[in-house]
Amino acid sequence: MRLCPRSAVAAALGALALIVAVPASASAATGDFTYVYSGHDGSLRPGYLVDPPSRMCITLPEVADPASSLPATTPLNLTGSTATVFTGPDCEGDHFSLRPHGGYASSRLKLRSVVFS
Repeated sequence: MRLCPRSAVAAALGALALIVAVPASASAATGDFTYVYSGHDGSLRPGYLVDPPSRMCITLPEVADPASSLPATTPLNLTGSTATVFTGPDCEGDHFSLRPHGGYASSRLKLRSVVFS
């Protein structure tokens, strides 16, 4: 059986579209995750993760080094996935889970990393 060139191109493009679309949609926590951190001058600043990857530990860049920065606080999870926040970088230390679509914690919760389900 032989495919005509148009059919072969259409099939290849369709397969490529599936390969590109499926992993991207399955590997991101759609939405925003916000937190507050202290800037170098001591002022409070907002931090954001937009459509963060799922099942991958994310150390918050502004608070990655415990020796030189205070931890972030006040997380707000507006993604569609559960966010588990950790007191240490690299998803180590004590942890707390924030439900999808609005889970939050007060300024008493300290965090340096997060992973999304």
